Amino acid sequence: MVFHVVMAGDEQEFTDALIRILQDAHAGELAAAYAYRGHARSLRQPDEKSEVLRIEEAEWHHRNMVAMLLDVLGARPRRRRELLMGSIGRFFGTLCFVGGWFGPMYAAGRLEATNVGQYESARDIADKLGWDAAVARLEEMTIEEDRHEKWFGDRCRGHWMLPFAVRMFGWQPPPAAYSATRPE
Repeated sequence: MVFHVVMAGDEQEFTDALIRILQDAHAGELAAAYAYRGHARSLRQPDEKSEVLRIEEAEWHHRNMVAMLLDVLGARPRRRRELLMGSIGRFFGTLCFVGGWFGPMYAAGRLEATNVGQYESARDIADKLGWDAAVARLEEMTIEEDRHEKWFGDRCRGHWMLPFAVRMFGWQPPPAAYSATRPE
């Protein structure tokens, strides 16, 4: 994958915006991976634990892919952002042990919705820049993050706390993707 960043005007602004989104995504994937590690440990259902561990692994993979994209752009992760998000991820992973079952599932779904939007924005900018290889990778990550959001949303659907969480935090699970929902 070769992408030369020699641009002027709007193209440079697009490149700068893409770098910023990718730096945020790189740090965000670190937070998510750490949070999911703790989340998986807190779960009792083997199938849920297994899926959250699979999602954690996907977050590490996305982080590596984003690092490669940043490298091609001649950019690096922002160290302070990495430290902050790593700490936040570990903190939320620990909270999963005291927050009950619903809170971590809802928070994860909301986080994944943010990731979907982030990768869609990065994909759209890469498309404007004509960086087809990045568009393809970012689309793959968007699809996977959407799958994560739907999985967590399906776990939350029907839970008695969902209406309160939606009113308080604004995230509504997307339409059902799977038939399995957690019994109350």
